[in-house]
Amino acid sequence: MIQIGDLVLDLGDPLTVAALIGGTLFLALLVMVFMALKVARRSAEALQPLAQQMGQLGENVRILNDSQHQLAGGLKTVSETQSVAQANMVNTLERRLEEVQKAMGETLHGTATRTARSLGELHTRLETIDKAQTNIEKLSGDVLSLQDILSNKQARGAYGEIQLNDIVSKALSPDAYAFQATLSNGKRADCLIHLPNPPGPIVIDSKFPLEPYEAYRRAKTDSDLLQAARQMRAAVRAHIKAISERYIIEGETADGALMFLPSEAVYAELHATFPEIVREGFDARVWIVSPTTCMATLNTMRAVLKDARMREQAGAIRNELGMLYKDIDRLGTRVGNLDRHFAQAAKDVEDIKISATKAGNRARRLDQFDFDELADETPVPKADVLKLTPKGSSGGN
Repeated sequence: MIQIGDLVLDLGDPLTVAALIGGTLFLALLVMVFMALKVARRSAEALQPLAQQMGQLGENVRILNDSQHQLAGGLKTVSETQSVAQANMVNTLERRLEEVQKAMGETLHGTATRTARSLGELHTRLETIDKAQTNIEKLSGDVLSLQDILSNKQARGAYGEIQLNDIVSKALSPDAYAFQATLSNGKRADCLIHLPNPPGPIVIDSKFPLEPYEAYRRAKTDSDLLQAARQMRAAVRAHIKAISERYIIEGETADGALMFLPSEAVYAELHATFPEIVREGFDARVWIVSPTTCMATLNTMRAVLKDARMREQAGAIRNELGMLYKDIDRLGTRVGNLDRHFAQAAKDVEDIKISATKAGNRARRLDQFDFDELADETPVPKADVLKLTPKGSSGGN
């Protein structure tokens, strides 16, 4: 039960409940009507600007429609212009494409030609490189062979002798030297040059102090350098002494000999670093030569040999000159006789010409019957008649 003031409501009574529900619904309806009216008024107030906006919107739509028509015309014009421009562009592109293709073809042809030429040149260079490589390989083999030769003393000595033989055979005639010549003391010289007295035959012996030289070149410390220098001096001194004792024989050979070093490097090092050894060789009358200086020395010897041969042949040359003088004198006599014969023949020819002229004149006058002129002329001398008369013919004919 609910009591409101003096009013008591029994919720268990259906009529009371119904009345309460009806009252509640009525109040709610009133509230809703009030609210609807309020909303309607607000909506009307709100719709007024909206109506204005709709009017403005309609005007804008009309303007937009007009603009759309103008835009459609502009788009049509643009479309037509674009079509023309597109056609022109297509034509231009086609022409450019043809030009590009033509230029590209010419460029490719030129490139292909240049490439072919470059490949040919490259092939030629590769062939040259192959040949150079072959030569390098051959040279490497020769260097290795040379190293093998130089590593062996006996082979190294043979190498020096072969080089000496080649130089001597190129500089002198075969009768001016002898290889492996045996002297009266039983020693065999590598080469003996047959020079006249003085100075007499001179010996050239090949020596190659390679080990001391290589040790001297490889030396790194001062002690190693001093040790190698001592070995170098000792080796060259031993060679100088051996040549001086074996190949300088009084009355048989020249008063000196040559020591041939088959290496320019060893020769240059010896003169640059060990000049005292070279002077010791001079004192021992042993002159050290390299391939270059040996060739120069041999050329000088060739001049000496030529001068000696000229002296040997001087007598024969004088005899030949005397005989030549007699031949020239005899030739002069015969030329004089021939000149006299020519002078006599010229005089005879001149006399014949005179007689022929006279005979021609006489024949001409006879042909013209000028007998009076013929009678007045002096008779032909008897000598001329005899010259004109052939041998064996009589004067009465």
